[in-house]
Amino acid sequence: MILGATIHMWFTFAVIATAIVAYVMERTPLEVISAAIVTVLLIFFYAFPLEGPGGEALLGPQTLLSGFASPALITIMALLVIGQGLYQTGALEGPTRQFASLGASRPRITFVLILLTAAVVSAFMNNTPVVVIFIPVITALASRLSFNPSKVLIPLSFLTILGGMTTLIGSSTNLLVAGSAVRAGLEPIGFFDFAIPGLVFACVGALYVIFVAPRLLAPRETMAAAIAGGSGKQFIAQIEVAPDHPLNGEAAVAGLFPSLKDMTVRLVQRGEHAYLPPFEDVTLRAGDVVIVAATRNALTEALKARNSILASDRVAAQAERANDTETAAQEDGAGEIVLVEAVVAPGSRLVGRVIEQAGFRSQTGCIVLGIQRRSRMIRSRMDDIRIEAGDVLLIMGPRERLRPLRLNRDILLLEWSLTELPDLGLANRALAVFAMTIAAAATGFVPIVIAALGGAIAMVATGCLNIRQASRSFDRQIYMLIGASIAMAMALEATGGAQYLAQHVVGAFRDAGPPVILSALFLLIAVLTNFLSNNATALLFTPIAINTANTLGVDPNIFVYAVIFAANCSFATPMGYQTNLLVMGPGHYQFSDFARAGAPLCLLIWLAFSLFAPWYYGLM
Repeated sequence: MILGATIHMWFTFAVIATAIVAYVMERTPLEVISAAIVTVLLIFFYAFPLEGPGGEALLGPQTLLSGFASPALITIMALLVIGQGLYQTGALEGPTRQFASLGASRPRITFVLILLTAAVVSAFMNNTPVVVIFIPVITALASRLSFNPSKVLIPLSFLTILGGMTTLIGSSTNLLVAGSAVRAGLEPIGFFDFAIPGLVFACVGALYVIFVAPRLLAPRETMAAAIAGGSGKQFIAQIEVAPDHPLNGEAAVAGLFPSLKDMTVRLVQRGEHAYLPPFEDVTLRAGDVVIVAATRNALTEALKARNSILASDRVAAQAERANDTETAAQEDGAGEIVLVEAVVAPGSRLVGRVIEQAGFRSQTGCIVLGIQRRSRMIRSRMDDIRIEAGDVLLIMGPRERLRPLRLNRDILLLEWSLTELPDLGLANRALAVFAMTIAAAATGFVPIVIAALGGAIAMVATGCLNIRQASRSFDRQIYMLIGASIAMAMALEATGGAQYLAQHVVGAFRDAGPPVILSALFLLIAVLTNFLSNNATALLFTPIAINTANTLGVDPNIFVYAVIFAANCSFATPMGYQTNLLVMGPGHYQFSDFARAGAPLCLLIWLAFSLFAPWYYGLM
């Protein structure tokens, strides 16, 4: 029996080591590696079953596959759906614009302040909902300030973990360790009992996360950002100033119009008179036509605004959508306003004609928002631009109106460029669902998995998302990674691998004195917490730490605090903690990003603990 357990244990060690190497090398898709790991474990423990005291199989298929239905996985996926609902409705456009206006001149300082705020809040609130709150704000703000979100989201996760290790309620791990210590006969741990060393380690880690970690992270541009106009290509667009238009009465300042700072104004047409830049002493008024050159990203941002300068175009698109209510009711995803690019084909009937003459809107139900021509700069009204073969049209309209365009021989629809515009009319509804979800989870009214699942269902039930949009928010890499990591953790725990490592590490340093043993135990826990769940690691090592302290004649609370700090060092892998998994999708991260930025942080916290804790607790 002992020999069999040893074989199972060493095989589990080999599988975990192989998985880490494969994840870091990134030569094979992450989901393929995860599926292979689970398959290998299933085959091995079926061929060589690990039996419990009563002869039952400890690691059968039901146990190894249970990770794919775990509450942690359901929570992550449900929170991703809620985040998609906030994005789809543009619910955070208002706060994001305010942050952007405050931080436009100093975006780095703005992001640092936001991250530090998240760290402080996470000391008094479970860090998972804190990250859920800040992810959409940071991603939207990064897009608006042309700041790469991959430089900020992993630091967000790390700082909330660091903030969570300073108080008793900052992390569920802290509460689990405290409860386990009470069951072992120790006095209850107070709210701020480990706050001073926790603050020291959090400050040391924060300096690294703010000033060093972003330099180690490769810029990861999401596909959405690439489509949104990151290339800098510009379209010619036309803005008609009506009496109630936001631009009516706006005067040029230093030759530029403040509301059009992200666009290049090439012409202001007023009746028969045309004003060319620079615009000195020009005040826009009703009836003016403003011709601008702008990237797709700038035009999209203008359409998202509640008081949009392109309001007339959006209203027209929404009117077309309203005409298709029957279709929208029958087809999932119909009725959404989308943007797409299309190339004018050679021999197209549009060539040589202006947009209005071609009757594009009446024939297709879509609006040409802009025209892009590579050969030369256009400085005339869109009504006067004659289309040429090779021109790129930026088209806006309801999704169902774009379907017939796939068969249109006059234009070639660029499917990859299709993006949806948020439905601003549902923003308040999405915010209400989000607020209720966070309140339910943060107050402990219901477990976070129930709050998250209820919020995800509410996003669909209230119309903030349709089924297709909700399903699109699922990330198969995260799904497979969580399932595989839980399978490996169960195998490591059931085969006695974690217990084996703990006993041998403590035994190897038994004669070295309490400071060395404390440091070695911390390092072991910090490594294992990145592969086991941090909660499982904490529960496993709390009794070991207490027994070790009693053997050495040392206050056992010191070793219990070591377990708390070490179990929170889940920085080196995405499956180390829920917040890492939450930022993985929005940041478009790879496994190696967490290893590159997180492993040095784990070592830094370990060194800080090894130097500070023995002195602070009088073990020197």
